[in-house]
Amino acid sequence: MTTELEEVRIDTASLAVGMFVSRLDRPWVGTPFPLQGFEIRSKDDLRALRELCRYVYIDRRREIDPGRRPLLTLARGDGGDARPMSVTTYANTVSIEEEIPKAREALRATSDLIDQIYADVTRGRELSVEQVEKVVRPLVASVLRSADAFLFLEGMRRHDDYIYGHAIACGALAAAFGRHLGLLEGNILSLATAGLLMDIGKTRLPAELLRSANPLSPEETELVRSHVEHGVDIARSGGVDDPDVLDVLRTHHERYDGSGYPDRLLDDTIPMAGRMLAIIDSYDAMCSARPYQAPVSRHAALQAIYRARGALYQAELVEQFQVCLGVYPTGSRVELSTGEIAVVLEQNHVRRLRPTVLVVSTPDKQPLGDFRVFNLLDQTVDGDTVEIRRTLAVDQYPIDTAGYLANL
Repeated sequence: MTTELEEVRIDTASLAVGMFVSRLDRPWVGTPFPLQGFEIRSKDDLRALRELCRYVYIDRRREIDPGRRPLLTLARGDGGDARPMSVTTYANTVSIEEEIPKAREALRATSDLIDQIYADVTRGRELSVEQVEKVVRPLVASVLRSADAFLFLEGMRRHDDYIYGHAIACGALAAAFGRHLGLLEGNILSLATAGLLMDIGKTRLPAELLRSANPLSPEETELVRSHVEHGVDIARSGGVDDPDVLDVLRTHHERYDGSGYPDRLLDDTIPMAGRMLAIIDSYDAMCSARPYQAPVSRHAALQAIYRARGALYQAELVEQFQVCLGVYPTGSRVELSTGEIAVVLEQNHVRRLRPTVLVVSTPDKQPLGDFRVFNLLDQTVDGDTVEIRRTLAVDQYPIDTAGYLANL
């Protein structure tokens, strides 16, 4: 295999620890980097590259697992009640092929119960903590067994209602992020619960307001923002007393630079759970079709989150979120060098640009009758290596993949 097939241009916003930089977009002379190339080992390396270069070339043969730099506390944010967090390491205990049937059942149960929970609250019924636990436990159990299966299946489905679909996606992403950071299972359950419930307050808002594609008036903006207070009220009246869940409901729209709402909290005065879910909430919203905004690809959403690091979001958490999801997040739609459309099935944590994908179309973008699994680490067509050409938003080439779930 030639060197050219192993060297790939990549925006510096998408770099991660463990990648090997072989070329810059400028001469090596005048930079602090070795002339022969180097492995990215730290946040300082990433920062220097992003300050000096718009893009670089990486050598995929020399990539390594970036590992983890776990955060050791889940800060309460009030300055006096920071709790140290035990850190553990999670490994996949089953293959993705083994986990997918279990993840499918967990996703179906999660979808049905979330629909029921939100519908009940919309009708004025009290939130049921028992129902919420029925949702979150199988979701978290699946993510802990296999990092990719649930996220892949969630990416394959389409939900007609943004609020319900967003809740499921945020719950799954919160579980995956907590797993990546090495948090204990109890804390991961709290984060996933918070992801599922953080928009529950919108059930008290007029449906036509939530569906509006027009710019909101100042009065309408304030009404939408009131979902934060409504969410906390709904959770508390339903018996939710988990402080991390309540923190997220209260603070997931706060921003690290103090520009958020409702209290304009600043940096570490925002509880860590709130800082984490602020990233997740924004990321999934960007990837989703909403009445007033078209979706972007998951890769583009990650880049947008990265550009806002240190301002809207805590920089260290953003970098960990990037490592957690990968260059091409599980569930992403991508176009291959063959012209085929695929969905990212499983990450390759050593060769991060070569995940395993599920091919769902022909080269001329027609749906396949039978989807095919490609491991991009060793996949070739007519002697040429198959690579990811670009990432796609969910509404580009709208091929129905939901039916695939029924045949697993």
